[in-house]
Amino acid sequence: MSKNSRLVYSTETGRIKPQQAEPEAPPAGDGIVRLHRETKGRGGKAVTLVTGIPEAGDKLKAIGKQLKQLCGTGGSVKDGVITIQGDQREKLKPALEAKGYTVKIAGG
Repeated sequence: MSKNSRLVYSTETGRIKPQQAEPEAPPAGDGIVRLHRETKGRGGKAVTLVTGIPEAGDKLKAIGKQLKQLCGTGGSVKDGVITIQGDQREKLKPALEAKGYTVKIAGG
C-alpha cells in the first residue's frame, strides 16, 4: 500500500468514514409567506403552493397537516413547500396570519 492510500469502504462493514449530516435549517428567505396558485403539469387542476414558512422538518409537516385539515383537502410537504389541493388561498391567508406570519397572495 502506498502512504496516500486509505480505506473508505469495506464489503464487510460498508462505508468506513461516517457521513456528516447537514443540520436541517429553515430555508433562508425574506420572512414573507407566499401563497401561489399553480396548474402547470397537473392536468389543468389547480393547487395552492405555500412557500416561505421559516420552519423545517417535523414543524413544517405539522403546519402542512393543519392547513390540509382546515381546507378539508389533501396535499403534501416537500422541499420546504406545502402543496394543498385546489385554490385555497382565501382560506389559508387568515389562518397563516393568525399564526403570526406575514402573508402575500402571489401568482395566478
